[in-house]
Amino acid sequence: MIQKINVKSKTFCFAIMHLRSIVGGALALTLLFLLSVFDAIANPEPLGIPGSFSKLVKNASPSVVNISTIRTIRGPRQAPMPFGSDDPFRDFFERFFGGQMPKEFKQQSLGTGFIIDQAGYILTNNHVVAQTDQISVRLEDQKEFTATIVGRDPMTDLALIRIKTDAPLNPLPLGDSNLVEVGDWVVAIGNPFGLGNTVTAGIISAKYRQIGAGPYENFIQTDTPINPGNSGGPLMNTAGEVIGINTAIFSESGGSVGIGFAIPINMAKDLLPQLRQGKVTRGWLGVIIQAITPELKEKLNLKDTNGALVSDVASGGPADLAGIKRGDVILSFDGKDIRKSSDLPYIVAATPVGKIVTVEALRRGARKNFQIKVQELKEEKETLAVREQETPRLGMALEEVTPALARKYNLAETSGLVVVDIEDGSAAALAGLRPGDIILEVDNDAVKTVAAFANKLRQYKKGDTLMLLVNREGNTVLLTLKIS
Repeated sequence: MIQKINVKSKTFCFAIMHLRSIVGGALALTLLFLLSVFDAIANPEPLGIPGSFSKLVKNASPSVVNISTIRTIRGPRQAPMPFGSDDPFRDFFERFFGGQMPKEFKQQSLGTGFIIDQAGYILTNNHVVAQTDQISVRLEDQKEFTATIVGRDPMTDLALIRIKTDAPLNPLPLGDSNLVEVGDWVVAIGNPFGLGNTVTAGIISAKYRQIGAGPYENFIQTDTPINPGNSGGPLMNTAGEVIGINTAIFSESGGSVGIGFAIPINMAKDLLPQLRQGKVTRGWLGVIIQAITPELKEKLNLKDTNGALVSDVASGGPADLAGIKRGDVILSFDGKDIRKSSDLPYIVAATPVGKIVTVEALRRGARKNFQIKVQELKEEKETLAVREQETPRLGMALEEVTPALARKYNLAETSGLVVVDIEDGSAAALAGLRPGDIILEVDNDAVKTVAAFANKLRQYKKGDTLMLLVNREGNTVLLTLKIS
């Protein structure tokens, strides 16, 4: 229909040009204007509004797979999932210590993935396949395969799995996420609530989002409806290229409210060679950094807010050995400008271990260069939900403070460990801990991460008593907790 309208429009345009000498230029221009309005209404493509996504979906659907997993859970129950049983933040919220008499039960989870080559490699989220006993992949034609994990990266929430089949597979083309713009149309295909391949569409709402989910997050925000089960599925541009991997949603109800987040595909492409090898190795600088606010800019007498402010330096780390100090502002790393603090972790992580780089920093108004040898980042445990024989069981769920948790519990703090659940009758409950409490120290040692808390607990055994420094509604209180 649109093609016929275009042909008629062209013919009509020639007729108007011939009539110009007869009826006059003004009337001809008027007719041309009316024709352009008619074409704009009949054929919206010039405005960037797709007439249909059906061709894209037909081409892409065979490449999108449904993933179901089974894991063995120890303990009487789980910590509650803020977004439901198939929470896309599952790995970040399952930090649960069970009761004294744990039992095993099977838990099934759902997710999505997409084929990236004919050898059967599939990209998905780490939280979809982590800590699982069995992974099943179902293709669009309903054929099912058992998948194996090739490589996982908890810090970016990426995972590479593989199925083996003699049947031809259709990989999805990977696009360039650096080229996406706010307002671009995008399409998501996934397995929401286990319904199977479901298509939704929307636009790019924002870029470079940090939501407190990990150290290397750089999310694409979209209003494309994404629900539990969509995790690991592709976010595609109108050319049918993958530009993101759907990972998380912001929702208080568990359903889509138009705020979804996808990992940029360029981040996945950078890590794919290492994921294929089964392990991701990252560079480590040994600093804790923060953004430069307008207030800090004035206090430190800086010209602008560019750079990453060093708030702490790891003793004996690469930065410490090179002479970096607290209060320095890192302006560039290995020749790459640091415009905002979130730039630095990703650039450092992508630097080969052992490479000597030049770091330019500002110290009390003076620019200084440091030669730093990058070391390997040693990964900590992913979760506090470790095996019973490794860590005492306390009966509480802990989370590192995120903006969402800070809003939920009305917290002023932006870091620390917040108690999100307490099991009735557990050691934590008997100690007087409550949801919303922030644990600052264990026996006078500061704990800022879930992994640090878990490592600290490994020093204790049954019958030992811990002293916890807790921030409760802005006031600090000391509590004792006996490991039963």
